[in-house]
Amino acid sequence: MSADTTLTCRECGQDFTFTSGEQDFYASRGFSEPSRCPDCRAARKAQRDGGSSSYSSYGSSSSYGGGYSSGGRGQREMFSATCSSCGKEAQVPFQPSGDKPVYCSDCFQQRGGNSRSGGRSRY
Repeated sequence: MSADTTLTCRECGQDFTFTSGEQDFYASRGFSEPSRCPDCRAARKAQRDGGSSSYSSYGSSSSYGGGYSSGGRGQREMFSATCSSCGKEAQVPFQPSGDKPVYCSDCFQQRGGNSRSGGRSRY
């Protein structure tokens, strides 16, 4: 197993850790090592998607000039984490503390974590 390495982001110049789990994941998919930190990767992905993904378009259509400053129902702050199941990079709406597993959206749904989307009540 390879050791964690420190890389420098070509976008913002910050150093970031490329963990051994991420290295294994990238190698298994035939990807080269990332040249951007997780924050710059997420920003670039959002830019590339043009805001059409379900995450970035939710609640952002009429938030300008609607009487809300930054506390309104707008874009949620997302954090990068490595999925505890598949090792893929995941964006999660909370700061991972490291003491509980974090899953990407695919693994989260497979594990039955999204209890709100079932359509059936529990009666």
